[in-house]
Amino acid sequence: MTNENLLLTALPRDLYKRIENKMEQVELSYGEILNRPGEPIEEVYFPLTCLISVTITMMDGSTVEAGVVGSREMVGINAFMGGQETTQTQYIAQVPGKAVKMKAHLLLHEFDTNKSLRDVMLKYTQAYIAQISQNVACNRTHTIEKRMARWLLESSDRLYSDELILSHEFLSHMLGVRRSSVTETAHILEKKGLIECSRKKIKTINRQGLEEVSCECYGVIKEEYNRLLSFKRQHSVV
Repeated sequence: MTNENLLLTALPRDLYKRIENKMEQVELSYGEILNRPGEPIEEVYFPLTCLISVTITMMDGSTVEAGVVGSREMVGINAFMGGQETTQTQYIAQVPGKAVKMKAHLLLHEFDTNKSLRDVMLKYTQAYIAQISQNVACNRTHTIEKRMARWLLESSDRLYSDELILSHEFLSHMLGVRRSSVTETAHILEKKGLIECSRKKIKTINRQGLEEVSCECYGVIKEEYNRLLSFKRQHSVV
């Protein structure tokens, strides 16, 4: 499995080499909480082979899944956007794996003093906002089949794998539907020969077909990230 975070590979090679010794690779376990609502952001994370679930806590204490962070993103964006703590947002490891960790104050210092890093982070912020906006439109206008196909493709991209260890319950939270609806939709995609399902595992067996079923949002967001950050595999993150 490739170990790289595309946001880090978007940095100029000399800059990455200079700040590399300020980073530490860690292994995140399933269910590990990285940031809780209201807590100061002490560390930022750049996922390599894990998926981080982004949840929003409402006033009554209930939580809603708002998205995921993977190998093209980071956890702790508030650290360089003027805030020192999260609001209602919580980050939980849903798929265990490796990530690169860095002290938030060190990243903030680099952001304040290094234009190259600042440019990458601001472009990433623009791409992330575009993704959130597209998600809102997608959830309002596209069918569950199209949205599930898109979500599987995006997860596969982030994990560098066509085999995903994901429960139907987690997918139901991400898609905002009942678990039974996820199971029914998974069976439809399986009958079309696009995926194979087993307990807590979904494997893509026809990626081109899955892309054809997916809504336009998959391509739109992927192109936006590529356009803004010129994602290229410049150097390995280890």
